[in-house]
Amino acid sequence: MRGVIKVPGADYLAFRKRGQRNGESMKPKTSLDLIRKPDRLTLGIELPLDNDWSPQGIRRREASGRPSGVPDLSAQAELLRRVDELGFAAIWARDVPVFDSVGMGDAGSVYDVFALLGFLAGITRNVALGTAAVVLPIRHPMMTAKAAASIDALSGGRLILGVASGDRPVEYPLLGLDFEARGEDFRKAADYLRAAWQPGGLPFDGGRIREYDLLPRPEQRTIPVVAAGQARQSDGWLAANMDGRFVYPGGVGRMTAQTAAWHDATQGRGAFISAFHLDLLADAGAPNEPVRFGGRMGRKALISLFRRYAAAGVDHIAVNLRQSARPLPEVLDELASEVLPALDNSKAAQAA
Repeated sequence: MRGVIKVPGADYLAFRKRGQRNGESMKPKTSLDLIRKPDRLTLGIELPLDNDWSPQGIRRREASGRPSGVPDLSAQAELLRRVDELGFAAIWARDVPVFDSVGMGDAGSVYDVFALLGFLAGITRNVALGTAAVVLPIRHPMMTAKAAASIDALSGGRLILGVASGDRPVEYPLLGLDFEARGEDFRKAADYLRAAWQPGGLPFDGGRIREYDLLPRPEQRTIPVVAAGQARQSDGWLAANMDGRFVYPGGVGRMTAQTAAWHDATQGRGAFISAFHLDLLADAGAPNEPVRFGGRMGRKALISLFRRYAAAGVDHIAVNLRQSARPLPEVLDELASEVLPALDNSKAAQAA
């Protein structure tokens, strides 16, 4: 029988299990509560979880004959079990239906995003499962609504549905869709999802067919929907219709302005999420050396930077480790044992 694994972050699991034995409810109101904490910046992991973009990873890929842009997924499942046990808040899967080896050179998470999340629902228990992001206009909204509700039910209400209009024009003509109409199609799809997850019949042509229904129902009352990027929408529309924003990585100054505008527009209701590409160095005191979408640094500089993001109003950061030169289990352990506790400003953490 598998017990609590004694690794950094496992104290949280023991606490959860004690609370459940004592009859205490640990269940969040929505999956956003897993990543949005009033007393800390939370961290998640962005897939794929490999380090193919490091010099060592490039050499391994070339030696294996694996195409550039296709990640090494051989250890991903075991690593993600570890992520779930270590106290990270979320796992984020990308949606890349077509591998464009010339125009983009990035296969994303490789697997169909909903099939992958179904698998992750079965091997994790604690983390939120997020999409970063599903391209709404290239799927029929009824099928997206059913797939998302299925993942939410299978995971016990842990899905955060990140959605986007898509920035890869190759996908639209392959599906016979109009790339220029993606903004309007995005809005229609978002409206459909909200309606389809509620009882009262299947949405159709502006009304509902009462004798039809879409099953299963989500575990949550409704699934939180987060816009990745601008999604071809105005700031006002996003604030009124989305439960959060997932923005490209940026400097602290830019992030401060973005979070202030978002929290003002939503009266503090919406979650603010970003990503960060990290190469965590073994030297804890190594300064920050900026890289595209992130930095190469030791943990002290990382903690300082992430505290500044937290002060700016960022709720959650999805960490991408593809540039990591160190072994990924080692990096995950250091993030869990040294960085996560340093970002916790709760009274319990300060007392400890």
